[in-house]
Amino acid sequence: MNTKNYHKIFKERKCCVLIPTFNNSAVLPEVIKNILQYTDNIIVVNDGSADNTLDIIKSFENIEHLTYEKNEGKGFALRAGMKLAENLGYEFAVSMDGDGQHLADDLPVFLDKLEEKKDAIIVGARNIKGKNQKKGSNFANKFSNFWFWAETGIRNIDTQSGFRLYPLKKINKLKYFSSKYEFEIEVLVRNAWRGIDIEQVPINVYYPPEEERISHFRPFKDFFRISILNTLLFIVAFFYGLPARLFHYLKKKKFKQIIKDDILHTKDSNLQISKAVGFGFFMGIVPIWGWQTVVALALSQYFKLNKAIVILAANISIPPLLPFILFGSYFTGALVTGKNLDLLHFTSDFSFKTVSQDLLQYIIGALVLSITAAVISGLLTFLLLKIFRKKH
Repeated sequence: MNTKNYHKIFKERKCCVLIPTFNNSAVLPEVIKNILQYTDNIIVVNDGSADNTLDIIKSFENIEHLTYEKNEGKGFALRAGMKLAENLGYEFAVSMDGDGQHLADDLPVFLDKLEEKKDAIIVGARNIKGKNQKKGSNFANKFSNFWFWAETGIRNIDTQSGFRLYPLKKINKLKYFSSKYEFEIEVLVRNAWRGIDIEQVPINVYYPPEEERISHFRPFKDFFRISILNTLLFIVAFFYGLPARLFHYLKKKKFKQIIKDDILHTKDSNLQISKAVGFGFFMGIVPIWGWQTVVALALSQYFKLNKAIVILAANISIPPLLPFILFGSYFTGALVTGKNLDLLHFTSDFSFKTVSQDLLQYIIGALVLSITAAVISGLLTFLLLKIFRKKH
């Protein structure tokens, strides 16, 4: 497609290009010129540059810009730029670094993906095997991707890429607390928890020779800030993030669609599905009330089990079945400990209070019952899948 056609597409989709920049005057003119081939919708955030960046911006007509006297950080510049973009009537913003590493020729792949995923954050996945790529960058990217997976359950996203498309109305709803490079991690993780899809598209990247490279990343300070942020997000993920993401996932999908996509049409093997069912039954009965969903999500992610199946199976502890589980646990505890069970007492006054009178008996019984239910449900599921999939 002719590059001029993209000017129309950018306008129709109310999309702009956002460039945060700090002392990039040597390459910024070329960056802007290349983007202008595709769109005039450009916002530049001059984040306290001490060079002639402001003069360069003003030399281009009809380019919106923000200028800060003091360098506030890339995250701050992105946040300010996205708020300005929404105030100007834009619905989407493609962020590009001002150091020349991102190529304007890749802008069309974001617009193509936007047609398919209108409410997603779209990340440009870089080819990081360039000849001038730093040796430690590949490790740093894998390290960052691992933490993102641990915090969200999402794999294979280039979390360090700054070439992204943001849906502004959704992104600007949150109040962010990071202002430096770590913002690009925070914005992905916290919005993934809100149920916003995180997609990726392949992009190219230019790595100039070492002597020409412009980088403001401070290896010790910025890596330390990112590490602190990941630690906090990882802790919050267990108690809020992962359960919230699951809630939004279930909310967006109908029950029949979940059964179809995550169970009937899953690529998991019969054994993997059976393990997930068995583990779900175990978590539904094990006596850790109030923590079952959080622990189930965390452990299913650690053991690489199908989380949708685990949570569905764990719903064995929903209110209609809960009295039977409590009674079964107490009864199993009586069998294991050798104590007598007063059935008349339970049928006339069965509640959490009666169970708490013999708490140890209940805990022992619940553990035994949860393990037994896990084994039986897992084996039964495996046999049924064997028969069903053979027939299918």
